[in-house]
Amino acid sequence: MAKQVQSEADRLAAEELEKSTVAPKGHRTPTRKEQEAQRKRPLVGANTPEARALSKDQQRTQRERARVGMANGEEKYLPVRDRGPQKRFIRDYVDSRWSIGELVIPVLGLVVVLTLILPVTQNIGTIALYGFIVLVVIDLIILNVTLRRALNTKFGAGKVDRVGLYAATRSIQLRPMRLPKPQVKRGDHPR
Repeated sequence: MAKQVQSEADRLAAEELEKSTVAPKGHRTPTRKEQEAQRKRPLVGANTPEARALSKDQQRTQRERARVGMANGEEKYLPVRDRGPQKRFIRDYVDSRWSIGELVIPVLGLVVVLTLILPVTQNIGTIALYGFIVLVVIDLIILNVTLRRALNTKFGAGKVDRVGLYAATRSIQLRPMRLPKPQVKRGDHPR
């Protein structure tokens, strides 16, 4: 029994000692050595395989989010050349109409194949290709004029940036390959 009382007294004394070292804030103040050890970090960074794998996963998710955001036309993920209300209007305007320029890549591929298969059609293919390019240029001029009018009515005559090249490059691309993805259907008028 005396041992039990003594051990009980030791336990109570240990509790009192622990309570006396705990500050009123609920935990004891760390020693200088503990604080310095807590602040120590490697100069190069975490070079463990787990840290590299975690970093790669984080970068992969950020890239995927940026890719999806850019494809959907979210402003913060777009490159500078695609940002702003005028550029959005231009994209919607170009995407809402049929354009001869969309057929440039398939026609060029067809002409190359025809000239390789049938050497007799080289001259005819070359003349047809030049004729097609003239049609594309005419379509781009019409696009530029009508787009400029639409921009002037929507944003004001003095507020329109130079937009011809931006609209032309978008209208020459195949519709499924455009980035950001088209947000309007053909025939719908942009808002």
